[in-house]
Amino acid sequence: MSDNIDKRQKLQDAPFDFQITKDQRVLIYWHGKQIKIVAGKAAQKLIAVIDGLDDDEIQLALAKATGNFKRGNERLSKSR
Repeated sequence: MSDNIDKRQKLQDAPFDFQITKDQRVLIYWHGKQIKIVAGKAAQKLIAVIDGLDDDEIQLALAKATGNFKRGNERLSKSR
């Protein structure tokens, strides 16, 4: 992973986790709390990107998929 992308090294602690459901949706978790559901074409693209990446790169891909959710106005409920 490039040093410029994770300057504060927040992704080293592996805060993100994910689960792929039978219907090909991706559930994204942050510190064990579900923060996003990715479905449809976006889920297919994310699954393809995640496939074959190492753990650090998966963390970065999940962070990018969630967007800037830590701005204070995020919804921690199921969003699509």
